Amino acid sequence: MQLFDWLIVLLYLVLSMGLGLYLGRKGSKSLVDFFVSGRSLSWWLAGTSMAATTFSIDTPLYIAGVVGTRGIVGNWEWWSFGIAHVIMIYIFARLWRRSEIVTDAQLTEMRYGGKPAAILRGTKAFLFALPINCIGIGYAMLAMVKVVDALKLWQSVGIDPGDNIKLKLWSVIGVSVFVLIYSGFSGLWGVVATDFFQFFLGLGGAIIVAIIAVNHVGGMGELIPAVQASTEFDALSFLPLENWRWSDTAGISLTTFSAYLFVQWWSFRRSDGGGEFIQRLAAAKDEREAEKAAWWFNILHYVVRTWPWIVVALVALVIYPDLGDRELGYPQLMLDFLPTGLLGLVVASLLAAFMSTVSTSINWGASYLTNDLYLRFFRPNSTQAELVFVGRLASVLVTVLGAVAAFYATDVATVFRLVIAIGTGPGLVLILRWFWWRINAAAEWAAMICGFVIGMATSLNPELLAAIPDFGQRLLIISGITAVVWIAVMFLTPPESDETLDAFYTKVRPAGWGWRRQRERTGIPPGQDLGLDVQRVIAASLILFGAMFSVGGFLLLRSLTGWVWLIIGVLAWFWLQALDKRAIPPMLRPGLEDQGDHGED
Repeated sequence: MQLFDWLIVLLYLVLSMGLGLYLGRKGSKSLVDFFVSGRSLSWWLAGTSMAATTFSIDTPLYIAGVVGTRGIVGNWEWWSFGIAHVIMIYIFARLWRRSEIVTDAQLTEMRYGGKPAAILRGTKAFLFALPINCIGIGYAMLAMVKVVDALKLWQSVGIDPGDNIKLKLWSVIGVSVFVLIYSGFSGLWGVVATDFFQFFLGLGGAIIVAIIAVNHVGGMGELIPAVQASTEFDALSFLPLENWRWSDTAGISLTTFSAYLFVQWWSFRRSDGGGEFIQRLAAAKDEREAEKAAWWFNILHYVVRTWPWIVVALVALVIYPDLGDRELGYPQLMLDFLPTGLLGLVVASLLAAFMSTVSTSINWGASYLTNDLYLRFFRPNSTQAELVFVGRLASVLVTVLGAVAAFYATDVATVFRLVIAIGTGPGLVLILRWFWWRINAAAEWAAMICGFVIGMATSLNPELLAAIPDFGQRLLIISGITAVVWIAVMFLTPPESDETLDAFYTKVRPAGWGWRRQRERTGIPPGQDLGLDVQRVIAASLILFGAMFSVGGFLLLRSLTGWVWLIIGVLAWFWLQALDKRAIPPMLRPGLEDQGDHGED
């Protein structure tokens, strides 16, 4: 890092801070303004912010590690969530926006009633705001420390990094305090505004690294055979198949791949959208904007961003065959091949990726502490100014605990799997609660706690890790045990009252056989055609994966793969267009004139 590189990084930091502080007044009016931007976000801003949230500094390091140790097929660990994200577009986005909540924990006291609902809301707010959220912040901060260390940023300014603890401390604290200032001051307004240009800066940096890295090895024509010669497994396969049969040379086991494809996406705690995404959907202008935001996120997240990271990881496999920590392949390529100026720009892009994720996590965690704990249980009559102040204090707490978590993390991919493990289990309950009246607060609480405890035990206990080394098997065990527990709890506890169920149905108007009694009692038809929406999910999933794999196929010179997936995607697109024409016109949906929805379904 030369002086010019540092000036580029400094300029980026000043612009981020200036934008965040400029929007401070807009986010300080009320709780709704601070945490859901006054429910006025456009689809392109909400969707880009969702994509920026998932694009942290840990992501290119994580993918470099995955491809380096398991091949491209290892990315199904996160690709599988694309199924849930498509379901979010057509089934859940409108329901979440219609509920008009601030956090997803708040939905629990709309869906359930009495003391069990209050206990569930408080438990969920605590778990999501602190342990789960702070572990996520911790592994993002760990990646930040790894980049600082790998790029020798401390040496470039004349500081001896010999004491690794101090290096971690000042790296983490310095950037975290900076993020805290603008996110804590401006709330979600500052977060989404900075997310918008941080996303494209981060994407641009990834593309620059990919182009320079590929050119260094002589182009894609030289890279592909070099990758094939450098690994014992098939690092280039998108699926663990060879001639349409299970391949023994795949980078992941059949059990793990099956768990990713058939279990993980519906068993994880974000099966119905969840968390930070719901915050963006709740902040959208109306239901149509929420649905479009979800589509835009999927395009950016899966189709656009996947391949620059994978290409860089493949180059790192070839150039650094003996690299001990595969996650360091990405920053090592930056250090070795980027000239002055471009290095500063790409470092700024990684800072942007880190800041977009951490700022969202800070604001998201603070929303639980403020809305679902402080306002709900301690000061129900708080003024809006008081709630904004508490939100800022909560932001500080979340940041500090996230920094503490970073000191106990050593491996990005391992912590990413921990986040998945402790969130696995309650997903099916979260889906069914929208469509089946019998799901109660006790069942959701049992699923959440059981999944968290078993996930922690199977991930951190050395004896259990040794007994169940396959990650896919661990996911199946967590999901299976959790299902037995919550189903038993549900039938051993009473259902929710008709009054609670009728109020929820009237507000959200979900479809499905599970609400037949409520439809008959209230006389209100559902606000969605569930059968049609399921078909749209299937078509849209084929479009999403068809687009992603066709781009990858052509990019990696696998033209047959590219054409097959392109044809699948195009046929699915025509199918989706035909399904959209059958959708219920908005003007015929009861109650939508009061929801501000004037677009097509």
